[in-house]
Amino acid sequence: MASRDVVRVLLVEDDAGDALLVEELLADVNAPIRLTRAHSLAEAQPLLAGQDCVLLDLGLPDASGLQALRRFEEAGGGVAVVVLTGLADEQQGVAAVAAGAQDYLVKGQVDGDLLSRVIRYAVERVRSEEIQRQLREERLYAKEKARLERGLLPTPVLSDPRLDRDFTYQPGRQRMLLGGDFYDLVETDDGTVHAVIGDVCGHGPDEAALGVYLRVAWRALVLAGRPVDEVLATMQRVLVHERHLDGLFATVCMLSVDPDRRGGRLRLAGHPPPVLVAADGAVSLLRAPVGVPLGVLDKATWPSAAVELGERWSVLMYTDGLVEGRTGAEDTAERLGVARLAGLVGALASRGPGWRLGVLDELIREVCVLNEGDLVDDVAAMLLTRIAR
Repeated sequence: MASRDVVRVLLVEDDAGDALLVEELLADVNAPIRLTRAHSLAEAQPLLAGQDCVLLDLGLPDASGLQALRRFEEAGGGVAVVVLTGLADEQQGVAAVAAGAQDYLVKGQVDGDLLSRVIRYAVERVRSEEIQRQLREERLYAKEKARLERGLLPTPVLSDPRLDRDFTYQPGRQRMLLGGDFYDLVETDDGTVHAVIGDVCGHGPDEAALGVYLRVAWRALVLAGRPVDEVLATMQRVLVHERHLDGLFATVCMLSVDPDRRGGRLRLAGHPPPVLVAADGAVSLLRAPVGVPLGVLDKATWPSAAVELGERWSVLMYTDGLVEGRTGAEDTAERLGVARLAGLVGALASRGPGWRLGVLDELIREVCVLNEGDLVDDVAAMLLTRIAR
């Protein structure tokens, strides 16, 4: 705070002589303080909003001792409180500081410089404490966010040297709110590589935790060798059991790549289709019947479709935050959509053999440019590539 910034002070004092003395002391030193007077606790409380500091007499007509201080502490608002005590009540001033006041002053033993300095120190102390409180909360939130994101964004279980993979995750505009986007990649004993990407609707730690539950359930089921047709149904049971709101649902895309890496099977639960980049750079969408998202219907099914991949290929799997960005001027803007996304991928793939290096982050940057700003929703993306026969 600059040295001459005006400090707004509420003086709560029922004694007219003591109130006049405070006003004169501040006037004598030309203190940059805007003083407002209240005669009682009841009169002071409506005036508390917008004040930086309260000068509080402990002997008010409607509150005595520490009672008034506790009432101001309960009101909160980040207002500093400096207690005014009489000569015989200095011990009460000490008790008031222990109870939350920033300082105390003994009437009759204060000059203008001391009064002004104590007020400013009290205000700065409260501001410093508030900053420290916010920093502590942000650190705790960052730790919780990192813990949840480790669950959402795991280390793949993949040993096939013929396959390469890349992942990215970008929060949306509400960067302090976790989303429920998740992905995973697992190679099973029979050589099949299973990839999943999903999105729990909504933002916040509950949705993020639900995404973790679904991803862990998916990995456990796949590694346990359960029939793939059972996996989405079991994930739905987990979602319905764990969700904190009845309306929460999750979209999921699951691709199972055959051991020969030339084809696979695709399942879509309300999720946009993956983008396939062939060896010659041709781009297409992998198609499968689109079932309802998990958590929408009790007895839903999610049929699979066989997909051809070819000798060498790349498959982009992503969450819908990537295709829900806008394009064009705001008044005529349309959603990017999967077709335009495929076009962007094709343009990037046309650059030559090294096109995959950093392509996920570059793709998101291009979508943000078209959107004329950061995307609203979180984006998770996975690029799975067959690099050798």
